[in-house]
Parts: sequence; structure tokens; C-alpha cells
Amino acid sequence: MTVTIVGAQLGDEGKGGVVDLYGDRVDVVARYQGGDNAGHTVVHGDQEYKLSLVPSGAVRGKVGVLGNGCVVNPATLFDEIDSLRERGLDPDVRVAERAHVILPYHRVLDGIEEDAKSDSELDAGTTGRGIGPTYEDKVGRRGIRIGDLLDPDVLRERLEYVVPQKRALAEDVFGVKTGEEFDIASLYEQYRRFGERLAEEGMTVNAGDFLGDRIDADENVMFEGAQGTSIDIDHGIFPYVTSSNPTAGAAATGTGVGPTTIGTGEVIGIVKAYLSRVGTGPLPTELSDDETEEELADQIREKGGEFGTVTGRPRRIGWLDVPMLRHAARVNGFTGLAINHIDVLAGLGSVSVGHAYELDGETLETMPTTTERWADCEPVLREFDGWSEVDWSEVAAEGYAAIPENARTYLEYVSDELDTPIYAVGVGPGREQTVVLETPFE
Repeated sequence: MTVTIVGAQLGDEGKGGVVDLYGDRVDVVARYQGGDNAGHTVVHGDQEYKLSLVPSGAVRGKVGVLGNGCVVNPATLFDEIDSLRERGLDPDVRVAERAHVILPYHRVLDGIEEDAKSDSELDAGTTGRGIGPTYEDKVGRRGIRIGDLLDPDVLRERLEYVVPQKRALAEDVFGVKTGEEFDIASLYEQYRRFGERLAEEGMTVNAGDFLGDRIDADENVMFEGAQGTSIDIDHGIFPYVTSSNPTAGAAATGTGVGPTTIGTGEVIGIVKAYLSRVGTGPLPTELSDDETEEELADQIREKGGEFGTVTGRPRRIGWLDVPMLRHAARVNGFTGLAINHIDVLAGLGSVSVGHAYELDGETLETMPTTTERWADCEPVLREFDGWSEVDWSEVAAEGYAAIPENARTYLEYVSDELDTPIYAVGVGPGREQTVVLETPFE
């Protein structure tokens, strides 16, 4: 059986925790897009693990696969694996030979381009990890793939073709002095050694065959998306988007498992009970209009730990945006929802949601197709009575009925609007602080 985990908003919804929640029944966890810009925090027992590339299931002893839709920085990958080993874990991570490689010049060019955009409205607030430039090279058919690292002759040939182009771009277009990040010999030695380690540890696979064989053997495979639906390169708020497709359809193209196989499984949408995001761009329900709203945003930010896992940047805070969720439900075909962080909103006198938008005198129930039109939207707010602070560990132990009544009203509103049942409710950071209503692998 397959289960696909998808962020329903702008990322940071708590996907890693849901992967961990259902991890007992999973044999393989496969990431299908993104790179080491995808920070996720997993709490297992009394230990907290901050990962940016290794699939979340690795901390639970599951096989982790980085699919062909991912872009992989081998230095980050091995740093994370070595760090987990130092903490007593033995992660089993496989990497698709068709996945593209992030090289040092990608990171340099990422930073240069963001600096060039910093004074414009096109600043996407990237992590500077080289993700976008690597996907650009993939689409431009000049990228280097994991499989190329295994063949020194092919690696050198690829580098001799692409590096002079990148050096010229940095020097002649951006006027930046280049160093060893653009040196063919240095790159060749470094990445040849990465290839040797990948081969020695038996880490590379044909992802489609590897995962297909596991599914044929009746193993449970979970597909883990990074970021969220509204920063999908095709379906998000372009240009304030990531460089890949976090939406469920990419689970097929990003792993080599057919859509008819993935389509017979579950697609769980992960929803944060409010909205947060890092970076620039519109945010209609943002709490920023006056000092009172800014204080409320600060309160939610601090209580919810809303700071980027990778960058440490404070996230912008807004009320739940329901048109955004309707869009996500349609694009992904959710079969279930996991709603996190209702505990963060506890103690507020009232809680609002953006139920719809007003645009040019019309009421819209889903997102406009262009970001410019989305920026013109005014939220139509719906107010809910707040709920008290309680012992959330006791709530998790007792079950859904123990959730405060007003919070249940809020949750059921979201479920009704998306016409999708709730599978889990997160009431704290740990796996044991989750109310489980449905287990998809049963």
C-alpha cells in the first residue's frame, strides 16, 4: 500500500511529524522532490532530530529513498547520515541514480541571483542552498546526476561542459570573482570521492524499480513531499514558489512509481491550524495590520516555534486561509487530513479563519490563478470562539472527545469545507501528542 504526505499550505505544516506518526506501519519512506532546503523536525522519544535531506522515516529505522525528483547535495547528505550515526542510529538511505546533484557553483549562483532581486518584488526568499539553479540545469539538460558520480569519465565530461558556462555567468554577467567552486579539477576530485562513497555503501538505486519491487512484495511505502501546495512551481503563488512540485502528482514522476499505483493509495493533506510562511509575497490573512495583530502574531510565533528549520528566519503569521486549503484539496485529491498545532491557538479569546475572499465585488472560495490577483484579495473572516489551555498530553491519551469543544468545532469546520475526514490532530510536537482517528495502513 502507498500513502502520500502533502503539505496543504506554504510548507512548515508538520509533515515530518505525520510521517513519524504512521512510521510503525511503514517499510519505506521516499521523498519525491526538493532538496536540503526542506527542513523538518522529528521528535522521537525524548530526542529531537532536525533534518533537511534525509527522509523523516530514517530516525525510526525505515529505509529512506531520495527519488529522482529530488536534488541532492552529497555533502549535506553525508553530514546528516554521519550525525545520525553519532547519535546511535543507523540510517538506511538510498539515492536515485537519476536524481540531480547540487554543486558548489549552484549555491554561489543562488546567492548572487537573490542578491540581485533583493530590492525588487521578485525576491522569493530562497534558502540559498542552490536548489533553483540545480533544477534549472536539469531542465536545461546540462545537469549532473547521481549516476554520473559513479563514472569518473562521465563526471569529468559533464563538468568540462557545464563549468565554463557557470564561470562565465558569474564573472561576465554578475561581475563576481570566482574561486574553487568553479574549478573543474577541484570539483572533479571532490565529487568523484562522493561517488566512491555512494558506491562503497551501496546507496544508489533505480528508484522506480526499487520502490516498485517493494510495493509488489506488499510492503508499505510512504511518499513524503517537501514544502507545500501553494509554493508548488505550477500550482502555487508564482514567482514566490519553490523550484519543484510538492503536490501529490509529483510522487509518481519524482519516484518512477506509476500514478495508477499511487492513486489507489491514500493522500493525506497536512494542515497547520493557522498560517505561516517564510519570505516575501502576498499573504491575505496575515496578522500585520496594526500593533494588536502584530502582538498576536508574535505570541503565536513564539508559542509555535515559527522559525525556519534550515534558515532560522522568523515566519510570517496569519489566520487559516480556507480558500488556499480548498485549492490544495482539489489539486492533490486528499483522502484524509492531519491538522496540527491546535494547541498553539489555545488561550485566545477568539480564533478567525479566512473563509473566502472579496475581489472586485465578487466572493471567491478558492485562490485566483495569478499571484497579483491573490494580492488584491481581501479575506472574508469567520470568527470562532476560542478554547482554553488544557493538558494536551492527557487529551492525546484520551482521544478526540477530550479536545475542547470549541476546538472540535473549528476542526470539523475545516473537514466539512474540504469534504475530507480528519485522520489525526496534532496537539504538541511529539508523536505521542497526537490524537489519531484513522491509521491509513489498516
